[in-house]
Amino acid sequence: MIPASTFAFDMSFCGPPPTLATLWGRWNLDPVLLIALVLAGLVAALALRSASRQRQLAAGASWALVATLFVSPLCALTVALFSARVGHHILLTMVVAPLLALALPPEWGRRVKLFPALLVSTVALWLWHAPDFYAAAFTHPAIYWAMQVSLLLAFTWLWLGMLRADNAMAAGLTALSGAIQMGFLGALLVFASGPLYLPHLATTLAFGFSPIEDQQLGGLIMWVPANLPLLGVVIWRLVDALRPERRPAVQ
Repeated sequence: MIPASTFAFDMSFCGPPPTLATLWGRWNLDPVLLIALVLAGLVAALALRSASRQRQLAAGASWALVATLFVSPLCALTVALFSARVGHHILLTMVVAPLLALALPPEWGRRVKLFPALLVSTVALWLWHAPDFYAAAFTHPAIYWAMQVSLLLAFTWLWLGMLRADNAMAAGLTALSGAIQMGFLGALLVFASGPLYLPHLATTLAFGFSPIEDQQLGGLIMWVPANLPLLGVVIWRLVDALRPERRPAVQ
């Protein structure tokens, strides 16, 4: 394995790993990012000017959270801690993505094919948490944004179907499948025999974690809290599917 001390963060979008002392000064004021956020907000405001209040609020909340994820010191913290990067991804896929899905036209969700959406989101999640692909995201901003955008788009597609599909049973089972695969990945990280992610082998001690403890915390985040929104959908959709008025009449 390449020594951890030789891993270069020169092209990391969020900069070099911070320490606890420097973290709160690490706001990401990249001009391209700020311009993109402003333009995205303006486009959303124009596109949704005639939409329902619920859709407008969902779009505004998703924009605010995206701005927080990529501008606040959390961006820098994800360079130092695997658990912070996992938390960042969970907020992106389990909070921003469903908010975006709620901001989109409801009829889009009724046309979503649930299995392809589940498959693509699962592949994206596992691919970007494979050690080599994960490490690559620190080596160039283009790879970093490929990670972030692909995760957001894949899970927005999935949430659009889970929240809007007419087939409540299929939506509930899709959410359950998503929770199972995410929980399995989290469990693998918790019970791994050693640290897997090269970028964090020399960056976690500044925050009081060993690399394996940081990885275990990240796995635990993915295993438990990340699954709560999905399990909420499972309960809601399956209960809806089993309502008496949805059952076929007995002949």
